[in-house]
Amino acid sequence: MEVKALARQVRISPFKVRQVLPLIRGKNVDEALMILRYNPKKSAQIVAKVLQSAVANAEHNFGLDTDKLKVVSATADQGPSMKRWRPVSMGRAHPYRHRTTHVTVKVAER
Repeated sequence: MEVKALARQVRISPFKVRQVLPLIRGKNVDEALMILRYNPKKSAQIVAKVLQSAVANAEHNFGLDTDKLKVVSATADQGPSMKRWRPVSMGRAHPYRHRTTHVTVKVAER
């Protein structure tokens, strides 16, 4: 049985989150949390929070043993982008986008 947790519309680029996800795929939950705790990237904290939520869902909603849980899959999909304008010289403006991410983590018993 797979249990998942989602974090939707997180204010960080999907590219930055995808740099962290391969580090935890296929690992035990405890090992994955240790890897994320000592990773200096901002996205590691976000993924760790989603992973802890997935573990809590597995324990409370389905009664699974947390010591036997393993990260089955972790994905970061693009969410909606907020379009903004930055003022530049001579009264002009350049467009830019604040990108958002949907982070999904699935765990299952070994």
